[in-house]
Amino acid sequence: MTPQAPTPPTPHPDHVVLDGTARARELRQGVHAEAAALTLLGVAPRLAVVVATADEGAGWYVRSLSGAARRVGVECEVVDLGPDAAPELIGATLARLSSDDTVHGIILQTPLPDGARVEELAASIVPEKDVDGANPLSAGLPAYPPATAAAVLELLDHHGIELAGRSAVVVGRSLVVGKPTAQLLLQRDATVGICHRHTKDLAEHTRTADVLVVAVGRIGLIRAEHVADGAVVVDVGTNTAPDGSLVGDVDAVDVARRPGALTPVPGGVGPVTTALLLAHTVRSARAHVRAPLRRPGGPPSRNR
Repeated sequence: MTPQAPTPPTPHPDHVVLDGTARARELRQGVHAEAAALTLLGVAPRLAVVVATADEGAGWYVRSLSGAARRVGVECEVVDLGPDAAPELIGATLARLSSDDTVHGIILQTPLPDGARVEELAASIVPEKDVDGANPLSAGLPAYPPATAAAVLELLDHHGIELAGRSAVVVGRSLVVGKPTAQLLLQRDATVGICHRHTKDLAEHTRTADVLVVAVGRIGLIRAEHVADGAVVVDVGTNTAPDGSLVGDVDAVDVARRPGALTPVPGGVGPVTTALLLAHTVRSARAHVRAPLRRPGGPPSRNR
C-alpha cells in the first residue's frame, strides 16, 4: 500500500495574504503612460541589467524584469558577463553604461562572483542612473532608494499596515535589502531590530515583531514558531525549490496556522520591486529630457 502524503495544516481563519500584484499593476500603468509620453518626445526609456551569476533565482528574476519592461514600453538590455567575470570587467561595464546617454537606468544583479563586492562595483554607476540605489554615494544624493527595500514599504502602505510605534524585525543584513529596509522602517518611526546568521535563538527575537521582514535566501527559515500571533510577515526571499518552483524564506503553509498576514512568493514583494525599478527608470529618462546626465567625473545633475 502506497503511503499517503501528510495532510497540510489548515490555515487560521484570521490569516491574510498580502498580495502585491494589484499595487504592481497600478505602478506599471503609470510607467506605461510615462514611457509612451517620453517616446513621443523621441526618448526611449532604457534599462541595463548587468549579470555575472548562474544563480537560478537571479535568472528567474531577470527574465521576469525583462518581460515586464517590454510590456510597459521600457527597453531592457541584459548584459550577461558570465559567472566567472572578473571584478574589473564588471566595473568597466558599469562605467561604460553610465557614460551611454541612451541608457537611463542601471542594475547590478546579485549574487556576484567570488571576490566581487557589490558596494565597490556599484560605485561605477552614476547616481542619476542608479535606479536600485546600489552606489554608496546615492545615500547622500537625491537618488533612488534600493528598489526591494522600497517595495517592502510600498506593499505595507498599500495594505494599510501602520508602522509608527510598531516593533519591526528584519532578518538579514545585506547592503541591498536588509540594511536599507531597516533604515526605511526607522524613517517611518518603527522600532527596528536586525537579526543575522550569528543571532542566537532567532525565534526569541522574531516573536517580538509586529512586522517581520525576512531577506536571507534560505528556504523555510521562518516557521510558525518564529511568528507572533497577529504579526505581519514580509517574505523577500526568492529561492529555487528542488522541483524548480520559486519559494521564499518563509514556510508559508506552516506560518498560515497563525493569525496575521503574510506576503506570498511569488506575487508579493517581487512584482512591486520590478514595477518600482521600471518607475525609477522612466523617472531618470524624464530627467534626461530636461538636462542630459553627467559623464563620470563631471558634476551631478540637480534636475530630477
